[in-house]
Amino acid sequence: MMLKAENLTVHYGAIKALRGVSFEVAEGEIITLIGSNGAGKTTALHSISAIIKKNAGAVYYNGENITAWPPEKIVAASLVQVPEGRRIFANLTVRENLEMGAYTRRDSGGIKRDTEKVFAIFPRLRERLRQVAGTLSGGEQQMLAMGRALMARPKLLLLDEPSMGLAPILVDEIFAVIKRINQEGTTILLVEQNAYKALGIASRAYILETGDIVKTGNAAELLRDSAVKTAYLGG
Repeated sequence: MMLKAENLTVHYGAIKALRGVSFEVAEGEIITLIGSNGAGKTTALHSISAIIKKNAGAVYYNGENITAWPPEKIVAASLVQVPEGRRIFANLTVRENLEMGAYTRRDSGGIKRDTEKVFAIFPRLRERLRQVAGTLSGGEQQMLAMGRALMARPKLLLLDEPSMGLAPILVDEIFAVIKRINQEGTTILLVEQNAYKALGIASRAYILETGDIVKTGNAAELLRDSAVKTAYLGG
């Protein structure tokens, strides 16, 4: 198993954001965590990336216990997160943002090749190369956030709400890109409020409610599940 989260428990003061959550991601899969606002989805990703402190639980990556690893060591091991809200470097250019994505690397030839791969996936970024990132549209900023993450050569990519705030046509484009990245060899753990879109591309899904996993299964089957439809797919 590529990623294994065991009994993840996170408290924010009196609030129990995660209550002993466990899930797995196999190499090559797209796995999605779905649930309403405040369910604990982002907290789950942050606890894997060591952005927040866990009260209990363990994280295993390719069989190795990485629970105590610092965030930079996790990124260097090719486990990379695209944060909610994009978090691009607004005052830097598109080129500089992409260079920041490769900060753990020293292989200049590989970095150049991966920059070209990013442009093949997101041609608009090539067109905006010298533009200050904060002046990009919301969709272009999301492309840049994903492109920056790809520059770290992720084996496992954590995506946090990639479609948030985007026009429907751009949502379709971003989900097509997620599928393409996966087909080209990157395993994906996707947190997404657009449950219909997420279940449409995932192989398996875990449903979170107020810090607990309440349902898990094959994504296509969950799309047909009447309770899931009522709760997350607008009936």
